[in-house]
Amino acid sequence: MKGFYGRTDLAIEAKESFPEDQVEISGVRLEEETDDTGNIKLTTVEILNKKGAKVMNKPIGSYVTLEFKEGLLGVTETEHYLAVCIENTLINMIAALEKKEKKTFRTFLFSGLGNRFATPDALGPFVLEKLSMNRHIKKEFGDNPSFGEKVFCGITPGVMAQTGMESSEILHGVIDQVKPDVLLVIDALATASIGRLCHTIQLTDTGISPGAGIGNNRNELNKEALGIPVIAIGVPTVVEAGTIVYEVLRDTLTKEGYQEKEIEQISGHFFHEKLSPLFVTPKEIDEQIRQIGLVLAKALQNFSGYAP
Repeated sequence: MKGFYGRTDLAIEAKESFPEDQVEISGVRLEEETDDTGNIKLTTVEILNKKGAKVMNKPIGSYVTLEFKEGLLGVTETEHYLAVCIENTLINMIAALEKKEKKTFRTFLFSGLGNRFATPDALGPFVLEKLSMNRHIKKEFGDNPSFGEKVFCGITPGVMAQTGMESSEILHGVIDQVKPDVLLVIDALATASIGRLCHTIQLTDTGISPGAGIGNNRNELNKEALGIPVIAIGVPTVVEAGTIVYEVLRDTLTKEGYQEKEIEQISGHFFHEKLSPLFVTPKEIDEQIRQIGLVLAKALQNFSGYAP
């Protein structure tokens, strides 16, 4: 690993934590592309086997990261384009899973993870509030094309402090009753880069470990645990305090002409255990959650094909 690297839920940052001269990692494939406008960068990290999973400390599967420039949110045209990129990425991921599972997914369960009353953790519940579901309509009026081709339902399970139950326990019960083909979860993540706060979206077909990015591990939500494929959509909303100290210190020392090894040696003396439990979120996080949440909701609603 190179330098200080804080807690992160992003596969792209796990890849970046290796030395810059280590371009290839056995069992890991990396692809990068930028849209025609230069505003959105799409990076795909494929963990191909157990060796790659061990090195990356993440499950085998596909991790697609969309990074967009600051100021993109709030602009109607660019928000629409970003929603289309998210929708297309989701469609491709679903198609790959359908091929792997040898079945067509028709019933989808959405779950908005997190705490609606803690703003940095409110992304999942916010997105679920903005989505229109159609399962109840189809059960009542039949499979009319005007209600969409697919079946969608959703739940916000809350957090253990509110319910006394793991999200996995609640979702397991819902899955047993509804029997969806796939679960899509939306959650807030942690990042190891200030620049990625609220400007990055990760989609993965490996599921998610809620709270892992901030060291508050809960039961995993994946196919092994729930019995159906799980796609996780996440946005980093918090960064470890130590990461901020490191980035500012590194930039300052670099401008002063210090070499890489000198920077690492100096920065190593500035970290203290008191920093480890501290996580920071942008001061305008409520507006950031609202803006990016609306983009995610638009992408997911378009994906559903149901517009009441």
